[in-house]
Amino acid sequence: MSPALIIAVLLVLFFAAVPIVIALGAVSMIYMHSADIPLQAVAQRMFAGLDSFPLAAIPFFILSGALMEASGISRRLIDFAQSLVGRLPGGLGMVTVLSAMFFAAISGSSAATTAAIGSILIPAMASRGYSRRFATATQAASGELGVIVPPSIPLIIYALTAGVPVSIGDLFMAGVLPGILIACSLLVTVYAISRRRGYGLGTAGDDADRIPRKWPAFRAAILPLLMPFIVLGGIYGGVFTPTEAAVVAVAYALFLGVAVFRTLTPSAVYSALKTSITSSIVILLIISAASAFGWVLAANRVPDMVASAFIAASDNKIVFLILINLLLLLVGMFLETGAAIIILAPILTPVASQFGVDPVQFGIIMIVNLAVGMTTPPVGVNLFIACQVAGVRIEQILRDMLPFYLVLIFNILLVTYIPQLSLWLPNLLH
Repeated sequence: MSPALIIAVLLVLFFAAVPIVIALGAVSMIYMHSADIPLQAVAQRMFAGLDSFPLAAIPFFILSGALMEASGISRRLIDFAQSLVGRLPGGLGMVTVLSAMFFAAISGSSAATTAAIGSILIPAMASRGYSRRFATATQAASGELGVIVPPSIPLIIYALTAGVPVSIGDLFMAGVLPGILIACSLLVTVYAISRRRGYGLGTAGDDADRIPRKWPAFRAAILPLLMPFIVLGGIYGGVFTPTEAAVVAVAYALFLGVAVFRTLTPSAVYSALKTSITSSIVILLIISAASAFGWVLAANRVPDMVASAFIAASDNKIVFLILINLLLLLVGMFLETGAAIIILAPILTPVASQFGVDPVQFGIIMIVNLAVGMTTPPVGVNLFIACQVAGVRIEQILRDMLPFYLVLIFNILLVTYIPQLSLWLPNLLH
């Protein structure tokens, strides 16, 4: 079975809407059968793909975010963000961006960030005179911060599947500055559009009593906002590994919800556990199936072929990065982020290393590109969630999404061609 046929069968299954896990497993089994390899090898490769201690970080980080959300943390983060920018033109839209960045720092999930913040702020923006389509577009674009700002589930997946040694701690720190950069550019975009359209103008006096004071709002939000500092500080301080940091995050979320805020009920804990188990099973099944498929690709020397193809196209690093960005943007439009990372990271990361791109920086390039895919049809998770919350159709907000797409692509170029945006913090801490 040739490499071209392997990829062709996989693409046919994807376009036929076959679930990713089944598609990857089916292609692996077809190859094993055609090569007279016992089919038990598929199960062995799938098990081997999960036999990794760092993988345990994924369900624990998912659970910590679910517990924080169940504790009502999102309301405190929104109040704090509103105290900072609520009086500015377009203030509530800017609150959406800041709240998404704050919640991303405790959830690690783009979908969770979009759902938790959007369910509160999209109706609030609509009630204050903002276009519902603009409110939905703002939330969909801001939600991508959930996979860039650490702790990030896709960054963990990348570290485990890159094919070259990459530190999860380095990746977490590498996501800080790009996350802040993207958040700031979104804030400027929301401010400029709101000022031109008249959103949020004249509300500073009328709504001043509704905007929380900075210090009380900060005190209410400071404990949740400490979580990323505890996680990153513990990892870089050598206190615990990334997996142990995920367990600490769960313990901290339980402590806040039960002992400090007293908003975490037994039923809320059960709901958070159920949600986390479901999400974790989906991710881990994809990883296990992709492990078997990765073995098939390696056996057919597909990574070497891809490297040769890129080198044949151009040996220029700038051209290579342009091609990579185009490829990742296209893939992000059609594939779920975790699946795209698992399939592409072990192929593209070694190639990028041959062109002199640091694996840590390449991880951020990959995540930022695929995060944009979360805001684009036909598979944009953030887009679907935001539209569902707002009660609008996807095609209705695409025009409002256009300025955000342009800004996000500009950020991709900055992250791609300014390596220090990703590498300065990890190098400083080393």
